[in-house]
Amino acid sequence: QVQLVESGGGLVQAGGSLRLSCAASGRTFSSYNMGWFRQAPGKEREFVAAISKTGGFTNYADSVKGRFCISRDNAKNTVYLQMNTLKPEDTAVYLCAAGGGVYSAAYSRSQRYDYWGQGTQVTVSS
Repeated sequence: QVQLVESGGGLVQAGGSLRLSCAASGRTFSSYNMGWFRQAPGKEREFVAAISKTGGFTNYADSVKGRFCISRDNAKNTVYLQMNTLKPEDTAVYLCAAGGGVYSAAYSRSQRYDYWGQGTQVTVSS
């Protein structure tokens, strides 16, 4: 069992930056691939970024490539999402997720994840 708690969301102007954190409970954090997803009101949940267990592999949605960076610190049981050059269309609730198994590009799909946090709101004003 893994519990995930996101933090770092808030209100920021377009062009600004935020860093989200997701803290995981338990001593098996390094056994999980981690992902960030987001969901805007009235829209489906969409993939943002994923990172493998050791941090050696990452994947990003096309909409955030070059602006967002996912990283992890297994010693701190935490995964991060650095978001730069934010746009109003990035406004959403951001959720982190943990999934076991062998990492692949398939971790862009929510079905690959076993555990989810409650989310943190990110609002980007124009």
